[in-house]
Amino acid sequence: MKKIAIIVPAYNEEKNIAGVVNEINTIIIGDGFIKDVVVVNDCSLDQTANIVSNLKCTLIDLPVNIGIGGAVQTGFKYAYENNYDFAMQVDGDGQHPPAEIPKLITAIIQKEFDVIIGSRFINKTGFLSTFSRRLGITFFKYLIRFLCGITITDSTSGFRIISRKTLEIVNDYYPEEYPEPESIILYKKHNLQIGEMPVKMLKRQGGMSSIRAFTSLYYMMKVSMAIVFTYIRLRKLKY
Repeated sequence: MKKIAIIVPAYNEEKNIAGVVNEINTIIIGDGFIKDVVVVNDCSLDQTANIVSNLKCTLIDLPVNIGIGGAVQTGFKYAYENNYDFAMQVDGDGQHPPAEIPKLITAIIQKEFDVIIGSRFINKTGFLSTFSRRLGITFFKYLIRFLCGITITDSTSGFRIISRKTLEIVNDYYPEEYPEPESIILYKKHNLQIGEMPVKMLKRQGGMSSIRAFTSLYYMMKVSMAIVFTYIRLRKLKY
């Protein structure tokens, strides 16, 4: 049996988290697989932890807020230490339809990749984000291509699945502030096989994103700097 940990990082997601977890639990992956939902509550200030404690899942309740990168790595560490074969990240805000989960699992197994990223921009269906954020994501695509020679159309997507081999790497180190685009540099520098799969995403189902429209340019600049600094830090690695 293959074990899959579905990691759901959550911060102030009291409006969304129950629906996300309950829907994941209804998804049938197929014979030969065991899936477990692991919610990492990043010291939410609302009722997220109380709601999750009554759901069918494992709750990791962090005592302090450590940010998205730390929360996701906490879930990855749990998956690694408990001998899961795969770990999947699904956001707690309802943007990642659980119905798309089997598609990513099938892709990473059939294609024998180490990382599969769900991309909303391959088939361009569903919610494609705001215009300003799409511009930023397009810029990141070309920046990552320039640095690493690979094309990732949706580098900021948190809807992704990683293999046991990848878990060994992120158990030791995972980017903190902008983990989704930065981790692509990390994976490439470790010669991991990275692919994308078309998925449909939705608008945030409730609550508020940490990224505001008026800070989009600032966000793009900070992410770009983080990508470049990660590349510089890892460029001497040889595998």
